Amino acid sequence: FFIFGLTFFCIFILLFYKLLTILQCNIDFWEFILVSLLQIAHMLLNVLKYIIIAQIILSWLINFNILNIHQPLINQIWRGINQVLEPLYGPIRRRMPYTGAIDFAPLIVFIAILALQIIIRNNIGNFY
Repeated sequence: FFIFGLTFFCIFILLFYKLLTILQCNIDFWEFILVSLLQIAHMLLNVLKYIIIAQIILSWLINFNILNIHQPLINQIWRGINQVLEPLYGPIRRRMPYTGAIDFAPLIVFIAILALQIIIRNNIGNFY
């Protein structure tokens, strides 16, 4: 399926490039692709930012016994969010000193996401 999807994507890109050359547009094809990829990366970072916020709020609700982790829906949501975010948190937690009950990994990842978004936002204008 991935090979078919990748092939379909390549054919779509080539057809779009051919359409631009036929119409003789002044848009540079590779600049268009790069701007699109940067916008997609910015959008994915926004989604990741909201997942981190949801995980933080959910952990507070679980720790204050407002939500019960033994409920199947809450357990599935909690495990799913942790499986998405643990590859980001794990390396940071291994390098940080032990801070007790306070986990600074989400804060560091959140700040890194904000920094990446600033970098993307400031540099995307160079391609227009």
